[in-house]
Amino acid sequence: MGGGTGLSVMLRGLKEKPLDITAIVTVADDGGSSGILRNELQMPPPGDIRNVLTALADVEPLLSDMLNYRFSAGSGLAGHSLGNLILAAITDISGDFVTAVRELSRVFAVRGRVLPAAGQAVVLHAEMEDGTIVTGESKIPQVRGKIKRIFLEPEVVEPLPEAVDAIREADAILIGPGSLYTSIIPNLLVPKLAEAILENSSAIKIFICNVMTQPGETDGYTVSDHLQAVYDHVGQHLFDYIIVNDGEIPTQVQDFYAEKGAKPVEVDWDNVTGQGYKVIADTLVLFRRYLRHDADKLSHHIYQLVQNWILRKR
Repeated sequence: MGGGTGLSVMLRGLKEKPLDITAIVTVADDGGSSGILRNELQMPPPGDIRNVLTALADVEPLLSDMLNYRFSAGSGLAGHSLGNLILAAITDISGDFVTAVRELSRVFAVRGRVLPAAGQAVVLHAEMEDGTIVTGESKIPQVRGKIKRIFLEPEVVEPLPEAVDAIREADAILIGPGSLYTSIIPNLLVPKLAEAILENSSAIKIFICNVMTQPGETDGYTVSDHLQAVYDHVGQHLFDYIIVNDGEIPTQVQDFYAEKGAKPVEVDWDNVTGQGYKVIADTLVLFRRYLRHDADKLSHHIYQLVQNWILRKR
């Protein structure tokens, strides 16, 4: 469960394992191409869904690049990705966004299922520590304040029945990596999804923590701060295992991110283990143009945890 780049990176590794994957993706995005299509066509935002479809697609790289291709010129086209436009077109043809996602999954031979967390777009609000309310997923990080809580509009959102069923049937539930307040927690605020995880699931529950803090969302956050934010929104401990990076990040990479206001997430071992969480730590980062999780290593640890969990259940 999640959204954004982090979820897509993880899924690129997991799809190479003998796993039956269902990705449940947030529908709170309101920025960029997704925001324009959401407002003009009254459809759920397609961007995070497109990223996940691309990550799980079993097609030639050129076709994946085509889905992610973003127009840089053209009146009305600039800023839009082709994949977003295709999803918008199929939604208009079929009259249903979920059907559009299903059909594009079929065309691109997606390994597993991709489901929006709900069949409708939701509006994300943040209450800041000073009491002000910020409306809109894309605007929340821009305020650069400390977030007290987030909440959805409408408050009661119906999830897809397929998403609830997938959670109940799962051997493992993975949450993260991704933007804590704008990609991860919004899924947990959909009442029946949270209920399915907390009350109706015997799955192993794993949190994959971000490598870097996110300016405007998690400034100064440690690993335990991420976990506390989830706890504050769902009301109880959710995870069995936490996967964290403990590898050294080169100074020049840290300097690059420091210019943007981000720094490595500190693993505060005593606070995390003292709350009963089991921690898997490894060097899990790669740096090319940006810092990302090492999808191969991350998927290896996840697969081992899932295998061991299934064996114990038997």
